[in-house]
Amino acid sequence: MAPVTRLFHWLARLPLPLMQRVGAGLGWVVWWSSPSYRRHFKANVRAAGIAWRDARPAVAAIGMMVAELPWVWMRPHSATLNDVVTWDGAEHFEAAMQAGQGAIILSPHLGSWEIGAQAIAEKFGPRFGPLVALFRPARKAWLEPLVANARTRPYLDSAPTSLAGVRTLIRTLRKGGYTAILPDQVPPLGQGVWAPFFGRDVYTMTLLGKLAQQTGAQVILTWCERLAPGQGFCMHMRPFDAPELHDATASPEAVATAVNRGVEAMVRHAPGQYLWGYARDKQPRSEG
Repeated sequence: MAPVTRLFHWLARLPLPLMQRVGAGLGWVVWWSSPSYRRHFKANVRAAGIAWRDARPAVAAIGMMVAELPWVWMRPHSATLNDVVTWDGAEHFEAAMQAGQGAIILSPHLGSWEIGAQAIAEKFGPRFGPLVALFRPARKAWLEPLVANARTRPYLDSAPTSLAGVRTLIRTLRKGGYTAILPDQVPPLGQGVWAPFFGRDVYTMTLLGKLAQQTGAQVILTWCERLAPGQGFCMHMRPFDAPELHDATASPEAVATAVNRGVEAMVRHAPGQYLWGYARDKQPRSEG
């Protein structure tokens, strides 16, 4: 077993509230040690029109998210999240699934999205089948066994970030299954359009709109709120009323704008847990 893997196994045994408190401190260490990070973070908050007092807790939150990863990734597959996750609005997802056209979970970099994916698979997998999502292999070789352990949990299936993977998602949705999409990451060049997001034009994926239009799947806004240390997490789920997502005549820009509005709505519920340091307005990379 690699040293990093052994370290993660050891850290995973520590109490989660302790790791969260350590992570909060590390978040502030990174903040004060990187002037460029501070500038970018604050610029994103200002552009969004979010009050600094509301966004400030996100400095600690990103450190907490990182510190949670050993526990999230390495906990036994037989362990459940029943004791640490509560639910708000799960009935909206259940109604979408019962309608028989599948569901697309729209979940941005807000709160603890890694725990969110596992919680969804654990709660709904026995009833509705596995959560099928696109996952890119880890870019660092030492991360691969850690990520693989997290991605192979019960009722959590992965598909490659390729045309074959997209076809897998379409088949899943057409059969009445469900998937999850991170809508606020910058897609490769050619896989998005420019659309407004918190006062800036950002390169926004077109995948979600294509999936919704081709399958008729309902879209559910979802975020995993991190409660106070020791209090666990709350999964929030809301139906997304955006006609553009199912309108074949809507332009890709109109659909992307609607998606970004949905992300903005979720972020405004918990601005202190958003990944403000992410360069959402960066130029898309070329796949080559």
